[in-house]
Amino acid sequence: MAKVLYNNKGIPLMAYGSTFIMSTEGSPVTTPVPPDDLNLDIDNKRISPWGSYNSFPSDAVTIIGKTPVLNTALKFNMKTILGQGIFPVKVAGYNDDGTEQLTVVDDKAIIAFINSRMIRRYLQTALRDILKFGTCFPEFIFSKTYDKIIGLHTINAVYCRYLEMKNRVIDNVIVSGKFPDLPTEKADYNIVPCLNSIDPAADLLEKKAALKDSKKSCIFPLNDPWANDIYYPLPDWWTAKEAGWIDIANKVPTFLTKMYENQISWRWHVKIPYNYWKKRYPENQYTDKKKRQELITADINELENNLTGAENASKAIISMFEINSSGKAEEQWVIEPLDNKYKADDKLITSAAANSEILFSLMVNPSVLGAGMPGGPYSGNAGSGSDIREAFLVNVAMAWIDRQNILEPIETILEYNGFKDIELRFRNTILTTLDTGAGTSKVVS
Repeated sequence: MAKVLYNNKGIPLMAYGSTFIMSTEGSPVTTPVPPDDLNLDIDNKRISPWGSYNSFPSDAVTIIGKTPVLNTALKFNMKTILGQGIFPVKVAGYNDDGTEQLTVVDDKAIIAFINSRMIRRYLQTALRDILKFGTCFPEFIFSKTYDKIIGLHTINAVYCRYLEMKNRVIDNVIVSGKFPDLPTEKADYNIVPCLNSIDPAADLLEKKAALKDSKKSCIFPLNDPWANDIYYPLPDWWTAKEAGWIDIANKVPTFLTKMYENQISWRWHVKIPYNYWKKRYPENQYTDKKKRQELITADINELENNLTGAENASKAIISMFEINSSGKAEEQWVIEPLDNKYKADDKLITSAAANSEILFSLMVNPSVLGAGMPGGPYSGNAGSGSDIREAFLVNVAMAWIDRQNILEPIETILEYNGFKDIELRFRNTILTTLDTGAGTSKVVS
């Protein structure tokens, strides 16, 4: 609604729009409790907190959920690493160029295991947590006799914390739906043995008897070896957070939303002659001055509503006036645009730069996602088809170490269950040029 200023005779002097938007974010400021003062003891064992206040996973989920380019890039990396799935082979030898001579494994039990939903689900969730949080917690489920591993699934990392190590070894993971708060009841948590990350397969054989006696499952921990953190390595994208690029990427759309919602704010100066109101609402026809003011205010509100909001962009307003005998306009409305110092273009360039920096932190070439920019130092990211193909090939080539990492639990299961010398390989669909006669080709890695 507009606010209209009248003089003591009821004549409108000036009006200005009162349309605005205001919001609050976050929660009331409180003094956080330092981690060292938190009670992190359970069963006389101390939890190693994940993040400053044991809340890193839930904080990371919030950040990823409100940053579209980060969420998309993480999902892109997951799909690139997984390719078109895995299949079992045996390596019969090597060619002169170093490529492998592979033979197909046609054991029905192995093929059914590798193609099972359990394995597909494990691969997805393990990569999800490694890419989002820097670590994941795959769990082995054993048969009643503990001679076979019959189940593999990734416990949601949001609900997992390591217990502090002893003699430089982490022996247990505590799983609780209460995290980041500390569980207090025994029914609220479960302590699961953890395999030694140096040689999990050998450690599994050593712990087999103890696991059988306690009837427990065990966790095969995985993380990015690049990090130096013993407990919880930070994910790759965290560098973009520390540098401030994620905050910038989130602030730009908020700024633009507010700007478009309030695009009339001091954008127009509307000049209405007094004679217009004298003819529109003649003073001698209104005994109640307040009633006449309400009618004038309503007209100004209608004018403001016509000019306010994104849905009214480029909308026309029509007014009539006459020319007097001296050739001057009478009762003519004048709508003058005010110089708007806030431009959207520079904010879009800043947003694109922030998006590129987030992609760089994840080693994703913006070209492969078509993340081009209108100008500036980051322009030209959306290149030709060859640029996209080359960027994608680089991503596939760099996925090798990540693939070996997530295959370790599956290979351990195959060996534990008695299947020897089985190798796992990924299928990839590779983009090709049209002169090859096909748009894609299938390769193995």
